[in-house]
Amino acid sequence: MKIYTRTGDDGTTGLIGGSRVKKYNIRLEAYGTVDELNSYLGVVRSLQTDTDADLVLEKIQNKLFIIGANLATDDSIGLIRQQMPCGVADIELLEKEMDRMNDILPELKNFILPGGCQASSFCHVARTVCRRAERHIVELSEKTEIDPNLIKYINRLSDYLFVLSRKVSMDQKVPEILWSQEVNE
Repeated sequence: MKIYTRTGDDGTTGLIGGSRVKKYNIRLEAYGTVDELNSYLGVVRSLQTDTDADLVLEKIQNKLFIIGANLATDDSIGLIRQQMPCGVADIELLEKEMDRMNDILPELKNFILPGGCQASSFCHVARTVCRRAERHIVELSEKTEIDPNLIKYINRLSDYLFVLSRKVSMDQKVPEILWSQEVNE
């Protein structure tokens, strides 16, 4: 199988279902950003050492692949579009993981600046990419039906990535960078 097809040389891409859309179409922005997020999660996985977190991140990456396929499917393919990419259990997994991490993290009393160690920094990058994916998915939902749990999942995932950034910093014994209104010189 060749990777290149030359079919996109005209500035369009094919959706699952066969229709073609411009490469700047909001559907492509949505699933392309989900793909970008998935790539950053791969970086996070390569940098952090918690095996439990790694297993959860692997589940998330697999879920994001399903979400991407769902978003990449045009409205003519009912079967794929009807498959639920996210269920309540998927959302609850993220919430339980956040609760578990928050039980051992120090109480959050300040805003946290991205930074510290590489793994924590990439968690923040992934979090911001996740927020962008959410914005694109919400915009797409104004044009076509999107499973509401998919939007909830992506929203909860960005929260999870913030909490994970804090847990990674703690695990790697790197102090969090607290936001300060006053900058010391």
